[in-house]
Amino acid sequence: MKMPKLQTLIVKKKEGITMAVAHKGSISMGLVLIPVGLYKTTIDNDIHFNQLDKESKARIKYKKYCSHCNKEVGPDDIIKGYEYEKDKYVVMTDDDLEKIKTRKDKTIHILQFAKIAEINSIYYEKDYYAIPDTGAEKAYELLRQALLSQKKVAIAKTVMGTNEKLLVLYPTKEGMIVKTLFYHDEIAAVPKQMPKVAVDKNELDMAKMLVENMTKPFVPEDFRDEYQARLRDAIMKKIQGQEIVTADTSEPGNVIDLMEALQKSLEMSKGSGRKKTGTA
Repeated sequence: MKMPKLQTLIVKKKEGITMAVAHKGSISMGLVLIPVGLYKTTIDNDIHFNQLDKESKARIKYKKYCSHCNKEVGPDDIIKGYEYEKDKYVVMTDDDLEKIKTRKDKTIHILQFAKIAEINSIYYEKDYYAIPDTGAEKAYELLRQALLSQKKVAIAKTVMGTNEKLLVLYPTKEGMIVKTLFYHDEIAAVPKQMPKVAVDKNELDMAKMLVENMTKPFVPEDFRDEYQARLRDAIMKKIQGQEIVTADTSEPGNVIDLMEALQKSLEMSKGSGRKKTGTA
């Protein structure tokens, strides 16, 4: 009996599942409202494992357990607490949380506009396609073209779930991408300052040549997650009772002579037949 490919099994599992709207609201620009839906820009193709009992192969389940009472507890017996010191908690009731809850305003309020180059990419969190509702296409297109022509983005806020999110409305040739942003206090400081190191001109010239030789247009379709491909292949072999062949995990040795390493890298880049077909 011919076994189906794991990729086919995964695709069949996902068949019939349409991309659900992640957020429904209206872009508010002054008195103009543009109803839109936000849809995730990515899908999860990773293999996910379940934990099983070693002997019975049954699924592992978790129970909520009180360490003090030495007993299992149900949902009605669980409250929320914040540990402000070691083993000391302040209890927050549902009423406490209700009083400070963000108003569930799903409107995407534009607060200001900014130049695209002013947004540091370190602040970007998640991306969503912004798709206009029927009848809102013209207002949507006016905003997209206005932003694109001036190379600007819109800074906005909305409520997603129970969280107040900072957003960027980013225009593209096809539409608009909504990017959620981290707040400034969520960005960690650089853990270690890089020392200023003197660079030899010959080394720099050679490094520039290496970059030039390896430069070509970025085509996303040319890249794939090779580990996930090997994992799918290994799972199918196990299903079919075949032996798994160990992958080559050897790594190149430490670089000792920088100039020698650059020279060899240049020779490899030339010998690989790569040709510059454009600029990145």
